[in-house]
Amino acid sequence: MRAFLNHGISTALVLGLTALIGCQSSTTQPMVLRPEGVPASDGLAIERPEPIVVDAQSGFKAWSAPMEIIDTRIFEPQIQVAGPWDGPIDLVKNHLPKHHRDKTLPDLDTPPAVEIGGTERISRVTLGTSFEGISQTGWAPPDPTLAVGPNHIVETVNQSISWYNKNGGLQFSSQLGSPGNPGFFESEGARNFTFDPKCLYDHYAQRFVVLALEVYDDNTAYIDIAISDDDDPNGIWYKYRTWSVIGIDDSTFWVDYPGLGFDENAIYVTGNLFGLTGPDGWGGALFRVFDKSSILNGGAARILDVVPDSGASVQVAQGHGESPRCFFMSRSADTAVKLWTINDPLGSPNLQHLIIGGLADSNSPSSDAPTLGGGELDTLDGRLMNVHLRDGHVYTSHGVSDNSGAVISRWYHIDTRGWPDSGSNPILVQQGEVRGEPGEYTFFPAIASDRFNNIAMVMARSSASQYASVIASARSQSDPLGIMSEPVEMAIGNWGYNGRWGDYFDSAVDPVDDETIWFVGQVARSYGWQTMISSMWIGYQCPADLNSDGSLDFFDVALFLSLFAEDDPAVDFNGDGEFDFFDVVEFLANYQGGC
Repeated sequence: MRAFLNHGISTALVLGLTALIGCQSSTTQPMVLRPEGVPASDGLAIERPEPIVVDAQSGFKAWSAPMEIIDTRIFEPQIQVAGPWDGPIDLVKNHLPKHHRDKTLPDLDTPPAVEIGGTERISRVTLGTSFEGISQTGWAPPDPTLAVGPNHIVETVNQSISWYNKNGGLQFSSQLGSPGNPGFFESEGARNFTFDPKCLYDHYAQRFVVLALEVYDDNTAYIDIAISDDDDPNGIWYKYRTWSVIGIDDSTFWVDYPGLGFDENAIYVTGNLFGLTGPDGWGGALFRVFDKSSILNGGAARILDVVPDSGASVQVAQGHGESPRCFFMSRSADTAVKLWTINDPLGSPNLQHLIIGGLADSNSPSSDAPTLGGGELDTLDGRLMNVHLRDGHVYTSHGVSDNSGAVISRWYHIDTRGWPDSGSNPILVQQGEVRGEPGEYTFFPAIASDRFNNIAMVMARSSASQYASVIASARSQSDPLGIMSEPVEMAIGNWGYNGRWGDYFDSAVDPVDDETIWFVGQVARSYGWQTMISSMWIGYQCPADLNSDGSLDFFDVALFLSLFAEDDPAVDFNGDGEFDFFDVVEFLANYQGGC
């Protein structure tokens, strides 16, 4: 396998695909449909592209992927899915090709590089807006993600999309594939099994991005991606249906469990490669690069794929601050992670990675989480849940088993130190974990930081004596290393549940102030799962405490003066959009009032 790697050939390839237009659905209400093969009447059986194969001589191939425009304002009705699905519930995994990989990690048995921190009984979470997101669809698990723009929040689940204003007002909802009327991706050819969707808001480009996967038979698989034409999801989207049957040696593979991220130059997608045909059932990781210079303007998508011979469940960083290059992370051992980057991602891309050890022992979850009512919630396998990047600092998190067998949320902070351009290797700065009370499980953590380098994390929590809930914990940049605050409950269910849960939660930073952090998680109701969207900021309800350290002092005054000189929205204390004497007066009043 990967014979070309032995010759030092780059594993990058440039690809594209003619978008294929499917039939419009006449469905007038949400339906749960089984995946199906592509009918010959579509013409797809004849026009289906060949598998994407890395050329052993040149190392890459060039293709093009044309764009399909759709205006969501013409969808009728605008809100197609307004409540929980009342019908049979199906598992996404039941309709995927059979797939398996060895998830065993080597045991390095190395001591922690830095002391692991725990949970401090203080509060660092101030809750903001909270509202119900998408309710139970015909599928489980929901796999919820969210994207936060200046005025809107986009949410995706299996297999639907919705967006809201920031007060929770539902503006649009549809199914992703052909069961919609129409489906969000239907016009570009997407059919009735659009799974594992993800979304984000690229604050550099000021665009929303939505992704979903398709797989139908032993030679049909796609990665669907859509980019809004501005910072308002209502209106024009540029959509691409890109081929994702990957050929390696004598086998072909489909893409599962995607990651989605961005830096200043590109949108990145990762995925696991599982066998479609041939002798090999596992193909490693796929790294797909979408050049922003074409897709942001609705031009043909320029896509570059890199296929290494290692890696699994690789997560992509979502960049903040100065992010001239993207980073990726995956687990490497029980006490190590692998940090990846792509050199020259828009030219002749090649992957570079190194191992960062010294993590506290991170045994994969060995048990499901109990919940009130006697059910058990699947806590997955210890894979990294998300990656957050800010000014060269990378944050990630996952669930691990503690000594009692319970699952707890673990997080890591790595300073890349300018690697690989600086010649200095990244270092582990801090690591910590959030434990509940005895018998409580905390799992599916999603981590993010704000512009003050404070950190917040959302998680699921459950035990035999309580329904599953959504909780959040945070730390100020001035807290001792590795310490997170006592979790704050953001939402709790009122019903039992059993089986797949999640399979992950998500977090996003508000681009307006780069300080408010939004989360999506889920709880259980009588009708099934219910996603919850909440906002928070880190610190106390004390506006003059600008550095969120719990006290008012010289440092807050100095930070106010610095931010005021930069016309930073954080010090627009009277909220009029101006930076003047009245903001100074308001700040002083808050300062004198104390916390």
